[in-house]
Amino acid sequence: MNSTKKWNRLSIITLTLFLFAGVETYAQFGNGMGGYGYGRGYGYGRGRSAIPQAQETPEEVKPKTAEELVDGEMPSIKEALQLNDFESAILSSILKKYVQERIEAQILKLPPEKMREVYDKITQRQDEELKASLPLEKYEAFVELQKNGVDKTIKKNKKEKKKQRKKDKN
Repeated sequence: MNSTKKWNRLSIITLTLFLFAGVETYAQFGNGMGGYGYGRGYGYGRGRSAIPQAQETPEEVKPKTAEELVDGEMPSIKEALQLNDFESAILSSILKKYVQERIEAQILKLPPEKMREVYDKITQRQDEELKASLPLEKYEAFVELQKNGVDKTIKKNKKEKKKQRKKDKN
């Protein structure tokens, strides 16, 4: 009996030593895949590098200037109103001037009632200048474009062209 107790104690001690040695080995060499703690996407452990990464600060979005805003819209306005180059240049310069004034008014952050009053004055001056600079039908088309939007005006022009073609064929 004594030899069996010795054998049981010896086997328990040996088994415990192997268990601790296995845990210690696993802790030193990462996940056992030769990665030394870097993981490589297999098994257990972190899947990321231990090297700290720099925090990227998102770039602040700069508001567009009046010139960028108008230049971005002019091709579609030119198409919708069917302007020639001279009319397009006049409209572009006038719009840039008054869009800049609106941007400056926004920067002031006036109370809503005062802001509405300032916008109305800017719009009134813009309309007067456009009326004096553009042919009457182009000015009226521009006013209509402001009410309906560019896309609707382009669709309306295409429909009118189709009707005109049908009349010309007949």
